[in-house]
Amino acid sequence: MSTVHKHPSRKDNHPSTEYPSLTNEFHMEHAKKVEEVRSVLKEVGEDTLKALLMIDAVQRLGIDYHFHGEIEAVLDRLYKKFNMSECHNDLYELALGFRLLRQEGYYVSADVFNNLKDIDGKVQGKISQDIEGLMSLYEASQLSIKGEDILEEMGSFSSQLLNAWNTNDDQSQARIVRNTLGNPHHKSLARFMAKSFLSDFQGTEGWINVFKELAKMDFDIVKSIHQKEIRQVSKWWKDLGLAKELKFARNQPLKWYMWPLAVLPHPSLSEQRVKLTKPISLVYIIDDIFDVHGTLDELTLFTEAINRWEYEAVEPLPDYMKTCFNALNDITNEISSEVYKDYGWNPIYSLRKSTD
Repeated sequence: MSTVHKHPSRKDNHPSTEYPSLTNEFHMEHAKKVEEVRSVLKEVGEDTLKALLMIDAVQRLGIDYHFHGEIEAVLDRLYKKFNMSECHNDLYELALGFRLLRQEGYYVSADVFNNLKDIDGKVQGKISQDIEGLMSLYEASQLSIKGEDILEEMGSFSSQLLNAWNTNDDQSQARIVRNTLGNPHHKSLARFMAKSFLSDFQGTEGWINVFKELAKMDFDIVKSIHQKEIRQVSKWWKDLGLAKELKFARNQPLKWYMWPLAVLPHPSLSEQRVKLTKPISLVYIIDDIFDVHGTLDELTLFTEAINRWEYEAVEPLPDYMKTCFNALNDITNEISSEVYKDYGWNPIYSLRKSTD
């Protein structure tokens, strides 16, 4: 099999992070909004709850990738306050602070939730009417680790009350409760939930409007990037020709693209998302070969060919398996070439071994 020995040339049709169909004026206005939100985050001051709400908002709106430094600075300040028990008396503030800090890697003990119990060890009844607090508590419980019985207890307690409240006549609030129970932030993809949060993100404070304006513009930019990537993936899949040759196999390039979109959400990783879609597509195709079409003898030969990575081993294969093997080999070489060009290291042997 061919191995990369020299720096390969980059193909002209590689994806980029250009933003088609958006004007220069739009991007200038977007950049201005980014700086406005950055200023708001820098100037949040000592209002703990307001700071927590801002960080939660930028994360849920999917615009936090612009503000990693500002978010870290705010959380560093909040962490010191949190450890001094300055926000432990308010359920919403306590649960939100716990979740935001823990999900960013700060050590926060789950024992802080013992403050919600009375002297008899029972959860205080007064918090059962705090719907926002209960939603935040349920969200916080999703970050429990083994042995944290208090978080398990709080998760069960909040879930039970929220499910009971779900039949409330306030349809808007009931929808938000259902969304929290079904899609807690820690177990969801922020990019996919951002539009829903945007519609529910209400308030009279000026910073809320600034955040929403940036989120809407950012959504248009990211959508433009994803649309371009989908076109590239679709063209690659069509040019590859496997859909015509392997009619028994799945023909779902958009579905396969969703995996890289989930694991590589940062807008700047456009090229990486397109590349990762290619081997993922072959995983599905090979799965169909094994599950739907191949005979036992053919599958044995196919497995041996992939384990050996030699053209001689491919010769006895039926044509449809040869086509699939060649596609797998081309993708492996392409990725190896790109890695070698960018980092000076050729991963081809590691990539081949990963298919064993």
